[in-house]
Amino acid sequence: MSSQRLGRGLRALIPEVEEPEAAGDVQEISLDLIEPNPFQPREYFDPEKLEELAQSIKEFGLLEPVIVRKSGAGFQLAAGERRVRAARLAGLDKVPALLREFDDLEMMRVALVENLQRENLNPVEEAEGYQRLIDEFGYTQAQVAQAVGRKRPSIANSLRLLNLGEVEKEMVRDGRLSSGHAKVLLGVSDKKKRVQLANKVVKDDLSVRQLEELIKKSKIVPRRTLKIKSPELVELEEELQRIFGTKVSMSYKKGAGRITIEYYSDEELERLLDMMKGI
Repeated sequence: MSSQRLGRGLRALIPEVEEPEAAGDVQEISLDLIEPNPFQPREYFDPEKLEELAQSIKEFGLLEPVIVRKSGAGFQLAAGERRVRAARLAGLDKVPALLREFDDLEMMRVALVENLQRENLNPVEEAEGYQRLIDEFGYTQAQVAQAVGRKRPSIANSLRLLNLGEVEKEMVRDGRLSSGHAKVLLGVSDKKKRVQLANKVVKDDLSVRQLEELIKKSKIVPRRTLKIKSPELVELEEELQRIFGTKVSMSYKKGAGRITIEYYSDEELERLLDMMKGI
């Protein structure tokens, strides 16, 4: 994900990082004095990639300073936890750092935006980061969107992942399920069935499209209500489902009919309304 897409990225939050006159602000700080960011949204750090970064640091040094704020007798990390961990693996005692005066909200925003720019968050961690801005700082979805430079429907769509069960969330966290799979599974109200489908996706390496087909085939319709839809109508339904990210059904007869769009939470309703308004 590019910094252009995020708009209000690290440069907007802390423009001093890329300004030449800020070079004098960089200072060497002992790793023993640096505490983790308490608002870090990222929970998983790939050991293999950390080792690769550590080897690079051994060869070339740490080229980009981390960002810290003062905390008691030491410092608290605002951005650069992956670099700090790799520096420790590389055997460094100190790292270059920029000292900034951040409040808690700025600490969370910087950590969240840094990870988003570097594509280091899995979809669940991303959603949890947005939810913390809402729960701990009273942000609305629109304010979250503005803070991280995204569209409001994108934030609402991400937050939907938090409605998954813990089993499915863990599968998304470790990459066994994609966010696309997760969004399709959210259309299954039966929690037990949802877990079964998630396990089948992993076991049989099903694509999102194959999962959609499997769910469609598993739905039993009473014979007396069974109606055969034209291929064109089925294709339209599928296209609308891809657009809205939820179940859509259509009926058609002599130029008239009905489109039914399903939702499963207030947040999802808000997301759908925003999409319809063209936001």
